[in-house]
Amino acid sequence: MLKELLQYFKEHNRPETVEANGHIYSTRNLERLDKESSVDSIKVRSLTGLLDYIKSDFDTDRKFMIHVEGPQQVYLYDALNDDGDRRCYVKAHALLPDINFNSYMDIERFIIQTQANFIQNDHTASLLRFVGSISEQDSKETKDNGITQSVVAKTGVATVEEVNVPNPVLLRPFRTFVEVPQPESSFILRLRNGPAAALYQADGGAWELNAMHNIEKYLSESLSDEITEGKVFIVS
Repeated sequence: MLKELLQYFKEHNRPETVEANGHIYSTRNLERLDKESSVDSIKVRSLTGLLDYIKSDFDTDRKFMIHVEGPQQVYLYDALNDDGDRRCYVKAHALLPDINFNSYMDIERFIIQTQANFIQNDHTASLLRFVGSISEQDSKETKDNGITQSVVAKTGVATVEEVNVPNPVLLRPFRTFVEVPQPESSFILRLRNGPAAALYQADGGAWELNAMHNIEKYLSESLSDEITEGKVFIVS
């Protein structure tokens, strides 16, 4: 009974405030009362949305730092406050198609993916012509020496011949924000019976650095006035 009574007074006792080191605390759980609260980040799917928010001066007149975290993620923070904390106002995540790398798929799906999710240029045209020339019976004559791969492909109305698979191929899939140029990188094309084809990324991740550079360049050009005035800083 006494324990319950003490607990009642503890919970219903009016809290007092205590000032220490320039900060105000509550005697109940010693909670800071003057601490700056966090904010719910706005989530956008484009760099345009991020720029619109910055230029609007909608929520605050503080300085902003744009962090290009990766080819598909860009975050907007304010400056450090007195407690050494910063708040994230906007999180931009690129809206991208689902591209299947490093695994085999049937030729029809491969052709559709290449046409729909890659920047079309001479390299994609050559790749599509080559893959489109492979038939079911042709794929059973695939040869591979570990370095190059060859397959019997149609070269005319009624003739076939052995041709080398084009490797590496330089392609530009949609892998970063659409406002910036899609980086070109090397891919290894592989074939197997079925027929089936696969693309393996072969640039060691260099495309990510190129994409981040493109994002930083785009933001710097779009926010040149704000950067000159010291309102916005960009890190990547």
